[in-house]
Amino acid sequence: MQQPLREIKPKNARTKRFLDNKAPQLHENPRTALFLKYSSTSEILNLVMTDLHSLKRPLGIKFSKKNVIHPFEDPSSLEFFSEKNDASMMVFGSHSKKRPHCMTVVRMFDYKVLDMLELLIEPETLRTLSQFKNEKARVGLKPLIAFSGSAFESPTENAYTLAKSVLLDLFKGPDVEKVDVEGLQYIMNFSVEEEENDEVKPVIRMRCYLIRTKKAGGSLPKVEVEEMGPRIDFRVGRVKEADTEMLKEAMRKPKGLEVSSPQSLHQYFFKELALINSTGQDEEEHRDGHHRRQDRPHPHRQAGPQPAADQEDEGSQAQPGRARRRGRLRRRRRPAQWWRQEGPYRRGLIVPARA
Repeated sequence: MQQPLREIKPKNARTKRFLDNKAPQLHENPRTALFLKYSSTSEILNLVMTDLHSLKRPLGIKFSKKNVIHPFEDPSSLEFFSEKNDASMMVFGSHSKKRPHCMTVVRMFDYKVLDMLELLIEPETLRTLSQFKNEKARVGLKPLIAFSGSAFESPTENAYTLAKSVLLDLFKGPDVEKVDVEGLQYIMNFSVEEEENDEVKPVIRMRCYLIRTKKAGGSLPKVEVEEMGPRIDFRVGRVKEADTEMLKEAMRKPKGLEVSSPQSLHQYFFKELALINSTGQDEEEHRDGHHRRQDRPHPHRQAGPQPAADQEDEGSQAQPGRARRRGRLRRRRRPAQWWRQEGPYRRGLIVPARA
């Protein structure tokens, strides 16, 4: 059983800053790759790892000493080197009769092995960076990375979908918001052929090209590509998939990077909410609620002397239609800019017509 690493308590401010830099952060540092060698390697493997380290610079650390490590049997040594060098990617090279020119790409999470992929190099088609006599890309530039082949886009997880994810994390470089067009100087293309049978797996072909822009007759320049190396063909070997719980924890987004839900955005922009009743109203209720009856006194007018009941106009009984016409309600016409005035017009009050 693997023993947990002891917790280091900072004794001074310098140690505390170093530990805070290694602790989980909202925006993580770019992935640093550590290149290691087994006790027995080959010349072809050494050339390939040297070229890959040149493409990875300055986010690459290469060890020259040999280490007796078996990644698939005991990864504790890899986890130790990962924490010591703050490296989240590791490339381990080994050579044996059973697995010649073998390169194992390891991806770490919290200084523990997340997943591993074994790539076997084809020596017949290998061409290094030095064999291409042309200009090379500058150090520290982000490459354009392209994957072509249906095996990389398989809906079910397999060795090729894992290879796409691991190679993308290995070479993509730091995360940036904007990229200058002048900084796009080379492209890395990974292609795989269609799988003919289950016994023979297709080869992953890695090609690197320089991007050159030349003047053209129009407003846009003419773009050409030139191979700069290295040219490597890989065969997929053993695979160690990630643990479900560890992968779930690795894919979890920090609280500061979570996308706000529409409800939280609504509460941010609108502090107060109100419910509007859109049900229909009865016509009689609508008339009583929005029209003031004649016998109801107006709140802004003084009530005058009311005639006695015995002194009512006898003509009102003889001519009921006229009384109804006099008591008919009508809405007073509002003047222009009525909203600036104070009084009954502002409140929308309705008064009866004069006799």
